[in-house]
Amino acid sequence: MTITTPFGKDSTAAEVLAGVDLHGQRALVTGGASGIGIETARALAAAGAEVTLAVRNTAAAEAFAAEIKAEARPLDLADQRSVAAFAEAWAGPLHILVNNAGVMASPL
Repeated sequence: MTITTPFGKDSTAAEVLAGVDLHGQRALVTGGASGIGIETARALAAAGAEVTLAVRNTAAAEAFAAEIKAEARPLDLADQRSVAAFAEAWAGPLHILVNNAGVMASPL
């Protein structure tokens, strides 16, 4: 089966979400305060999603979070205690998960 789409390598997150209503949906974007994560979070918020930015530095993310009416929560994917604390503090449903962040220079 061939999957076709009108989107390609030059498509933006906003173009992909054009006309999509995400009101009532909760989205989590790891690394949501830099690079591609910013544009992804911005597009999700513009489509009506309740966005949470999972970031290593919440102080650095606060201005962007306020701009898109999102929440910034601490999450360091290289620290298992941070991951456990983040997961334990999460309440309610999660409809959209964007795994944008990655662990760089892993010692393992």
